[in-house]
Amino acid sequence: MSPHSAGLAKKMGYTNVRVMLEGIPGWKKAGKSLTASEKFVQTGNIVLVDLRTKEEYEAGHIPRAHSIPMASLASKEDGFPIKAPTVVYANSFVEAQKGYEMIKEWGVKTVSIWPGGDKSWTAAGKKLATGPTPAAIKWVRQMGKGEVGLAEFKKVMEGSETQAILDVRTKDEVQSGALKNSISIPLDEIEKRYTELPKGKEMLIHCSTGARAEMAKAALDKAGIKSRVLIADVECEQGKCEIKD
Repeated sequence: MSPHSAGLAKKMGYTNVRVMLEGIPGWKKAGKSLTASEKFVQTGNIVLVDLRTKEEYEAGHIPRAHSIPMASLASKEDGFPIKAPTVVYANSFVEAQKGYEMIKEWGVKTVSIWPGGDKSWTAAGKKLATGPTPAAIKWVRQMGKGEVGLAEFKKVMEGSETQAILDVRTKDEVQSGALKNSISIPLDEIEKRYTELPKGKEMLIHCSTGARAEMAKAALDKAGIKSRVLIADVECEQGKCEIKD
């Protein structure tokens, strides 16, 4: 996706263009933190954590947030839903970063920071909620529209007469390893090569995270080809691949 965007930028006249091939997965592996969008905080299927004091939380907090003061965060590891995408905020980015790092060490796969805390929320015209925190953190994985479950995806990897696996990663990524029985067509070639796909079969699309898979689905939708996407981390090294839901 990045090389394709870089190519478009050059066609528009930009000359100083670079590409970070590893993307978000590489950024995370390098130990860098991520920030959440306003839409993700407001409507995402997440666990939102307010790291400020109990008193500050009750006086005004971002709706849906759970109060876990930084001073007691370490004690909350047991029972925390580690599969839940988690967003943290505090009075300062430094404090939020501390919470981010701790939760990440617990094994939570997707963690991000809402920068600016409650102040940036109100600055965006949003209202705060008041009162005590919910008694417990309750989170249930919700599959999005057009998404395929991991169990079904793995079953198709073993072979199917009605479905097929489509890998839209780059050729360089595929050289590091590919999933069993998958068809490889890079995202930037989908619109030209979709006719190569087996006719009459539903395509189950994957990339390294799901972002490019969703873009490929949009292209297949236009072509009238039924498809769903896998939202999961697919990591391949030395010919071996692992799917982390």
